[in-house]
Amino acid sequence: MKIKFLILSLLFSCITIAQEKTFIAEEVAVNNLIDGTLLTPKDNSKSVLAIIIAGSGPTNRDGNQNFLKNNSLKKLAEGLTNQGISTFRYDKRIVKQIRKGKVDKDIMFDDFVTDAISVIDYFKEKNIYSKIYFIGHSQGSLVGMLAAKDKADGFISLAGAGKSIDLVIQEQIEKTAPMFTEDTKKTFAVLKENKTTTDYPPALASIFDISLQPFMSNWIQYDPSEKIKELQIPILIINGTKDLQVTTTEATLLKEANPNAQIKIIENMNHILFTIEGDSLENSKSYNEITRKINPEVIESIVAFIK
Repeated sequence: MKIKFLILSLLFSCITIAQEKTFIAEEVAVNNLIDGTLLTPKDNSKSVLAIIIAGSGPTNRDGNQNFLKNNSLKKLAEGLTNQGISTFRYDKRIVKQIRKGKVDKDIMFDDFVTDAISVIDYFKEKNIYSKIYFIGHSQGSLVGMLAAKDKADGFISLAGAGKSIDLVIQEQIEKTAPMFTEDTKKTFAVLKENKTTTDYPPALASIFDISLQPFMSNWIQYDPSEKIKELQIPILIINGTKDLQVTTTEATLLKEANPNAQIKIIENMNHILFTIEGDSLENSKSYNEITRKINPEVIESIVAFIK
């Protein structure tokens, strides 16, 4: 009996050692709108810092929404910090507002840029990091692009669009519901003038609901291919061949706009950085599969770029 207990104790000790993390996690409140998690390598507290910016919707620091839990951004952060890079990922301001039941109906795209600037200013004032990079995922790519100018030491676009969001949506409509193409163009023409309209098909309400139109008007003013030209810092553009939302063509547009940028196209990687070997059904299901591992190439590419 004593021998069995000893064996079990040894096994438990081995498991504990194997699961010991190589970083320290700390909750950080940047301001009253922004809370996040800072991961710091145990053996290098003064390392480079990568600030991770989430994509569209009420996305939290881990890359999750209410009914979509995959921990993609948490896995990205931990993967990078395990390789010696400090990371900070934060909840979008709307996540905190939803939790408190006080959602700001006048929230604009520019507010997300303001938040990203607040984050980098917060850490620059600490003066403990040799360099600070932005990693922007999806919508966060444009946010990071705008916030990085004259602030960051480098910028990484993950699944970021190369065209303004109105053109991206128009392309999606042309592919999935071509009968609404002209209605989509007409509505966007109104929004570009910072006006609102109710003259659109009910089927497009999820895009053009009157409450969303001011935000959309603000967002479509920015062309990523124009904005990336303004960055005079190292740039890495990453996209996956299995991305259902942002094709590799978008990454190519960004590269063409800034020839000094590096580009990495990862085979079989989808929009949330997972490897997909099967069809679009497997791809869409992965958005709510928390046990999947992040594609190792995305970690390797970012680490090589930063180091």
